[in-house]
Amino acid sequence: MRKHPVGFRYAKALFQTAQEHGTLDQTLEDLETVLQVMENTNLLDEVFRHPRMTETRKKDIIRNAFLPKVSKPVVNLLQLLIDNKRETLFAVIADNFKSLTYEEKGTAEATVYSAKPLGEAEKEAVAAVFSRRAGKTKLLIDNIVDKDVIGGLRVRIGDTVYDGTVATQLERIHKRMTEGISR
Repeated sequence: MRKHPVGFRYAKALFQTAQEHGTLDQTLEDLETVLQVMENTNLLDEVFRHPRMTETRKKDIIRNAFLPKVSKPVVNLLQLLIDNKRETLFAVIADNFKSLTYEEKGTAEATVYSAKPLGEAEKEAVAAVFSRRAGKTKLLIDNIVDKDVIGGLRVRIGDTVYDGTVATQLERIHKRMTEGISR
């Protein structure tokens, strides 16, 4: 998890509040909703950076846009960021909150590279095997079809890569053969 020094403090405070109220999943969902809206509408880049945009007007926009749809703590976070002129940290805070939540629940995200799309049963099998290796209770699989993967899988969980592709195995065999010949 990449911890932004300031963003992590905001995420940690929101995490503790959500944990106390038992709303970790809902808060994570709310953060992702707000993040998606911000990305789709360029709210931060175009609207909030306009020279005539006041803090009061920004807060009104946030309240009107999100309050009926997302939880009060998330709206309060957005307003606090506006007060402290740190609204650009929202994506970092959401990412850090997600990492804290996943860590708490024993969940990890995995990117699985394969030659063809994996079916649900295959994803479940990969998740079962690699969640044990990663020491997690649950693994969320993101399958990417990579034409360079002839066969086998390459699994990335955080900074760890498990490479069981045919190309890598052939490369290892080739290396062992050439090292054996040169001795």
